[in-house]
Amino acid sequence: MKKKILVVGLGLIGSSLALTLKKNAEAVHIIGLDQATESEDIAKEQQIIDEIAASFREAAEQADVILLAIPVRACIQKIQELKTFNLKPDVIVTDACSTKSEIMQAAAGASFTFVGGHPMAGSHKSGVLAADVDLFENAYYIFTAAEKDQAAVDTLQSLLAGSRAKYVSLEANEHDEITGMLSHLPHIIAAGLVNQSDRFNQVFPRSRQLAAGGFRDITRIASSDPTMWTDILLSNRAALLHKIDEWEATIDEVRTWICERDEASIYQFFESAKETRDQLPVHEQGAIPAFYDLLVDVPDVPGVIAEVTGLLGQAEISIINLRIQETREDIVGILQITFKTETDLAKGKECLEKKTTYTCRIK
Repeated sequence: MKKKILVVGLGLIGSSLALTLKKNAEAVHIIGLDQATESEDIAKEQQIIDEIAASFREAAEQADVILLAIPVRACIQKIQELKTFNLKPDVIVTDACSTKSEIMQAAAGASFTFVGGHPMAGSHKSGVLAADVDLFENAYYIFTAAEKDQAAVDTLQSLLAGSRAKYVSLEANEHDEITGMLSHLPHIIAAGLVNQSDRFNQVFPRSRQLAAGGFRDITRIASSDPTMWTDILLSNRAALLHKIDEWEATIDEVRTWICERDEASIYQFFESAKETRDQLPVHEQGAIPAFYDLLVDVPDVPGVIAEVTGLLGQAEISIINLRIQETREDIVGILQITFKTETDLAKGKECLEKKTTYTCRIK
């Protein structure tokens, strides 16, 4: 008999998880629910789900697994509602939120088994139309659960085997501290830099022209969904306030070194950062999804972009972003191509090196 799985929230994550679950189509029946009926209709039409839920209560009470792929505040509300429903005795409830402490606290005392979940993957696209069955490949999928609920964790890992994700178990507080440092704080800093540069541009309008290249790259995570990030910051408040204090102390220290012309301390600051950064894994999924970029040196001649994209298209290699880093008359330009996965990146590089004389290098 098929397991009935209710997926609440049919955005990028919820829809992609539904596709992953449907890899085992003979064993599961996916019921979908979203506040936007249009998303429900698209998910059904695209066969991302098998059935649209008549109501949250009705679908939850017949489900064997309930997956809440919605923002933290909405997730907490749904957990409280679930506590009042007549759920199956062995139902497993899980979520896909980016913070875990508040979620686990909300689920405390529930009669049902709750397993915190966080698939650490994302995309520059959003919504049900961005659903991607390969979104979680090689990404970390974190579970937070009580020791007594390990069997439920095992069940979820088995159901999600098609994701090809790397499973990790963490305590809720440990998860929030780590993601706060490696994901949430960097997003705050990136957004702050972009906002500061925007104000700066009012005084020096030419700065916008020069904000391409490296500045655009180091702040690309600032393009994230503002609603989601407002929710994340407020739900991971305690960990982030501490980390912001530490960041302010670091900046104050750098300011002092600059004021005092402390060359040795400034040098040590950058040397230490370089050494640490150079030891980080390359092109592995982490707290912030990796970007798979290929830089291609191309001549500044008409049709070269069409040539490159055409060759990739013929090889059935998808790209998710394309931009020119630099192009000046009589000088080689740099075409930056972003791929969905590391596998596509490698295939793209091999394809272009075989079919053209252009120099290709992985960023």
